[in-house]
Amino acid sequence: MEDLIYENYEILEISKVDQVCKLTETTKKVITEISLKVMVNGEELVSLLCLNQCPEELALGFLYSEGVINAYSDVESISYNDMLFAVIITLKKDILINRQESLRSITSGCGKCYTYINPLKQSQYCSIETEKTFSLNTILQVMKDFLTSSKIFMEVGGVHSVLFYHPDYQILNEDIGRHNCFDKITGILLKAGRLDLASESILFVSGRISSEIMTKAVRLGTPILVSRSTPTTAAIRLAKQYNMTLLGYVRGNKGYVYASPERLAL
Repeated sequence: MEDLIYENYEILEISKVDQVCKLTETTKKVITEISLKVMVNGEELVSLLCLNQCPEELALGFLYSEGVINAYSDVESISYNDMLFAVIITLKKDILINRQESLRSITSGCGKCYTYINPLKQSQYCSIETEKTFSLNTILQVMKDFLTSSKIFMEVGGVHSVLFYHPDYQILNEDIGRHNCFDKITGILLKAGRLDLASESILFVSGRISSEIMTKAVRLGTPILVSRSTPTTAAIRLAKQYNMTLLGYVRGNKGYVYASPERLAL
């Protein structure tokens, strides 16, 4: 039988070990990973390991998170070459990529990619100043729904998921890395012209919160970040520095608030 290839997974022939240590032939869905090239102004800027899903949005979100662009209008043209797995972007002539003072560091996400800005030294990001409060009961209920809505994870496994939640606008994305999910959501908002919703929205994450993830959330401007897992100490420091409400270990009706609890309405 030939392996069947789908957008997000392949069906592979493998061997299964049963309870009596006997091997039997079977098939299993396995998550598909690609190396996506991001070409900017004719040069390869970075390669991202990801699902073959929303490639243009991933590239746009990455450029926004890195501070290369500030709006979709900064992009002259964008296209995806599905034979080369490459997103080809031309920026407006007045948009320059300055790497001289930036640091190239390997992220801690699931998938080895590079970030051109040191996530521990973000000087270009703004403090979250919204005075809007959010219902704690709503947060707990949305987290419960979110954890059962990850279709790829439920069917295949091997992915993380992130939910952008606004009462009137939601985006759920899954990928092998949390950082990719964030960038895809950011890219979707950029393309749709809906970045303005970020200041009244909540981000829900299936895995841990690292400093890299925190800087992406701060750059997007969402006032609350919620995870079913733990934040790192660097992520907590950044949340306090930029006045972001950070919740971790949110499971069932329980959780911990690591920063800015004043936005939570009981």
